Amino acid sequence: MAPENASFVTEFTLVGLTDWPNLQLPLFILFLVMYMVTVLGNLCLITLIGLDSHLHTPMYFFLFNLSFIDLCYSSVFTPKMLVNFISKKNIISYKGCMTQLCFFCFFIISECYVLTSMAYDRYVAICYPLLYNTIMSPKVCSNLMLGSYLMAFSGAMAHTGCMLRLTFCDANTINHYFCDVPPLLQLSCTDTYANELVVLIVAGINIIVPSLTIIISYSFIISSILQINSTGGRSKAFSTCISHIIAVSLFFGSGAFMYLKPFSAGSMDESKISSVFYTNVVPMMNPLIYSLRNKDVKVALRKTLSRKMF
Repeated sequence: MAPENASFVTEFTLVGLTDWPNLQLPLFILFLVMYMVTVLGNLCLITLIGLDSHLHTPMYFFLFNLSFIDLCYSSVFTPKMLVNFISKKNIISYKGCMTQLCFFCFFIISECYVLTSMAYDRYVAICYPLLYNTIMSPKVCSNLMLGSYLMAFSGAMAHTGCMLRLTFCDANTINHYFCDVPPLLQLSCTDTYANELVVLIVAGINIIVPSLTIIISYSFIISSILQINSTGGRSKAFSTCISHIIAVSLFFGSGAFMYLKPFSAGSMDESKISSVFYTNVVPMMNPLIYSLRNKDVKVALRKTLSRKMF
């Protein structure tokens, strides 16, 4: 007799984003381009911040970590997703699936808290500029990142540990393009109540708490911007804030739509479309939003390129 926490299933079949044959090649090209932009953008940002001493500030310390996380978690599932677009049978082993789930949970939760830390950093920089270096000391920044990774590790262990206790009997077709919690719970032949409770608690904490913190931070930031006398300065600050808020809203909004609802509500097809935003679109947008609109990064890029050329 098999152990209670063992699964009868040794491999899963991934349905992918869509099962329409005519869409497979166009989607492969689209997501390949998106992945290349994601990898190149985040690698460039990591390299620039590492090489240029002028970017060794709290803001860029968090941006360095954000780029590293975006690069890692998009690489957890996108290569497999791309292969699935052009292969006839989309198979992933049970161990591979659980590993993918664990790393995905770790990096996605890390991103929640890094974005929160970045919002807090901007709040301090704009609302308390004279105390910025004191409040955002290297020790505080390191502790914020350590806390982010500890929260991510605990969340990933909770999800993966609860998933390993389930048994998968005959059904092994995952209606998704990677191993995520909701589609896996739909396949289990054992009671998933405890898992669903863990999802609501962990997702609730890691989506609602950071979201509220970011909303409060940007509320104070916008209030301070409104007090700027210069119309040009106010317009520039608003433009930067709005682009940040759009990226954060896409990330947390699509995540909330996926995880903060009963698993019986809505179709998984809708959830798959939603998950594209926080798994593919946001990691691609982040380096563009936080670098192309940033004067310091542009100056560092020109200096780095000029050193390489001469």
